[in-house]
Amino acid sequence: MSVLSSINFQWVLVSAILLGVASGMFGTLAYWKKQSLMSDALSHAALPGVVIAFMIIQEKQLLFLIVGAALSALLGAWLIYAIRSATRIKEDAAMGIILSVFFGGGIVLLTIVNRTAGGNQSGLDTFIFGQAASMVRQDVYTMAALAAAVILLIVIAFKEWKLYLFDADFAKGLGLPVPVMNGLYVFGLVTTIVIGIQAVGVILMAALLIIPAVSARYWTHSFKGMMVLSAVFGGFSGAFGTFISAQGAGWPTGPFIVLSATAFFLVSLVFGKEKGLLTERIEFKKQQRDARAQHDEEAKRIAAEGGGQP
Repeated sequence: MSVLSSINFQWVLVSAILLGVASGMFGTLAYWKKQSLMSDALSHAALPGVVIAFMIIQEKQLLFLIVGAALSALLGAWLIYAIRSATRIKEDAAMGIILSVFFGGGIVLLTIVNRTAGGNQSGLDTFIFGQAASMVRQDVYTMAALAAAVILLIVIAFKEWKLYLFDADFAKGLGLPVPVMNGLYVFGLVTTIVIGIQAVGVILMAALLIIPAVSARYWTHSFKGMMVLSAVFGGFSGAFGTFISAQGAGWPTGPFIVLSATAFFLVSLVFGKEKGLLTERIEFKKQQRDARAQHDEEAKRIAAEGGGQP
């Protein structure tokens, strides 16, 4: 337990919690917008930007790598909308195309960089599965500041997000700039993804966006309640995953954070108040008992009425 007293671990823990909270909250928006696959496509699309940014500056500075990842992911988002608008290809197919092409391109660039002098020492491989322990204090500051900005973006404009997601036409009638909200949504989603790629990795970052939101859905129908629960599940997943990964040298943080989130999902799937498997089973049994009791009463009433006839 000596790792708990390490100041570096404490900073990484705080940033992982903030990342989990931001991911849980923005994942709720993506869930209600029915764009969970979009977060997966954009997280994979961020990889080429990370490698190209490193090739330009020849240093592993997180802020520049994040800018590269954001530009690459935004290009991926624009291409998805362009393919959907200009062709007969549906949105999910466009997302699949961008996901595959960008990730394949990122792996090729990563291989090239790793074969150059000093490139194999860059540690860019950690962006695939995440390695929070490799972050220095400046990286943690950058990550925590951006995560806090995403949380504030949702909290300050909570009513506007709710209108935008549930009735865009009504929101437009009230004067809400829907195109601006669309832009803010994509920008916020991309920001949430890129700040987590070093801790969680491009492959698994989408899971941190999707799983807490889906888990929260098993407990409530309320949008606000779901967002709060999703943030709590995301924050605890970040904390547990970081703590477990710190117990062994070289243990990747991303998979442990995702496994922690999966544990919350399994508990929610079984015990969730709304549509949880156990809850549904109990409700089904109760309905069976009520139906049987009603049938028995009806049979008694018919027998009594029949017994009274001459």
